[in-house]
Amino acid sequence: MRAVALGGGHGLHATLSAVRRVTPDVTAIVTVADDGGSSGRLRRELGLLPPGDLRQAFAAFAAEDGGTLWAEVFQHRFGGDGALAGHAVGNLLLAGLFEVLGDPVAALDEACRLMGVSGRVLPMSPEPLEIEGQVSGLDSEDPAALRTIRGQVAVATTPGQVRRVSLRSPGRAG
Repeated sequence: MRAVALGGGHGLHATLSAVRRVTPDVTAIVTVADDGGSSGRLRRELGLLPPGDLRQAFAAFAAEDGGTLWAEVFQHRFGGDGALAGHAVGNLLLAGLFEVLGDPVAALDEACRLMGVSGRVLPMSPEPLEIEGQVSGLDSEDPAALRTIRGQVAVATTPGQVRRVSLRSPGRAG
């Protein structure tokens, strides 16, 4: 039996952990719209796919394949207040593979090989995407007026009511 799981973050991690108990032949298709935290920093500073949600998928695969140390190391975040503070080891490893190999799919396949995990992790898109929300309730004079909010963090934390969500390439209008 084969399975495909779509999503990102903790929800995808939980789904992969569960489905891997049924079959080892799983492909994770992972969102690439994260713009917060370590992923957002790497995305902005290096122009790469945000690695955090991809990292979560690898950690789920590693844990289910008996690689609990790899899963723990991939999820480990550096402390302190320097340049590495808040970055997850797995995010940095994936960012390095993206830069060295130049192809996100090849980089993710290599990460599977390095970690010794079965299954496959694929990005939803070969380039970072941006979440765009149409939000009402932000204008006190016209509460029904819609405003466009861009970015996963901004949409997730808006005090308004999200009416519509879409994905777009940040380099393209609309």
